[in-house]
Amino acid sequence: MSQKYLLFNDEFHLVDALVLTTSNRSFKFGDGLFESMRMINHKLQFADLHADRLIAGMKALKMDGYALMDDYFLRQKTTDLAKKNRWSGNARFRLSVYRDGAGVYTPEINKAGYVLEGIPLSSSQYELNTKGLIIDVYDEMTKSVNKMSNFKTSNALLYVMAGIFKSQNRLDEAMILNQYGFLCESISANVFVVYDNKIYTPALTEGCIGGIMRTAIMQLAKMNDMELIEAQINPEILKEAEEVFITNATQGIQWVMGYGRKRYFNEVSKFLIEKLNNF
Repeated sequence: MSQKYLLFNDEFHLVDALVLTTSNRSFKFGDGLFESMRMINHKLQFADLHADRLIAGMKALKMDGYALMDDYFLRQKTTDLAKKNRWSGNARFRLSVYRDGAGVYTPEINKAGYVLEGIPLSSSQYELNTKGLIIDVYDEMTKSVNKMSNFKTSNALLYVMAGIFKSQNRLDEAMILNQYGFLCESISANVFVVYDNKIYTPALTEGCIGGIMRTAIMQLAKMNDMELIEAQINPEILKEAEEVFITNATQGIQWVMGYGRKRYFNEVSKFLIEKLNNF
């Protein structure tokens, strides 16, 4: 069995190597951000969109070196790691970017470091889940709406607590609300609701992650003359919706089957994932 590697600041290391120390600012202060990406048939999907979000997030965090983290960098580094691990060309990756150096709350420098990890996948396309998800709304904590809300930062305690809620209640996913009580996102994905033959998704101003797959789905809807509206969404709509699905860059689309006693269809989800695989 071949050894497995990760990429740490342009150098390959075995996955169990000790590459980060307790002084790492992402560990200590959540001072970083990350991108979850997927490679299909040796091609990194939506590399330009990932790069745009990563660069914007690094700028917002006032990290240096963001100009180097372009789509060429993402394609090259993921390809290098896939080749090093001798993967078939289908994989998922997590690129974690952190502020390097020392300091307490106030950093001494703003130089960025990174770790690129990955796992091989067997499928060469996005696959709709066979069994629909069972969801509920998590309301013990809410997500703040601020300038960092649209980025995938290392500060993920809200999602951890929602994940515990999901496990304790034997759910497949949990919906997260923003500070004003409106629908924001799920633990690991953006949310879409089909109601009255229209598709709704929380606007970025509601504090949701600016998801890569969210952008792709919006483009697909426009290309296929499907009305899609970014809005402020009351969670009560979940009781009346015809369909609910969630999206992220690694899994594509997952359809929701039930919320309490409510049951949903999945016609729109099926249609969109077929279009996604031919995008």
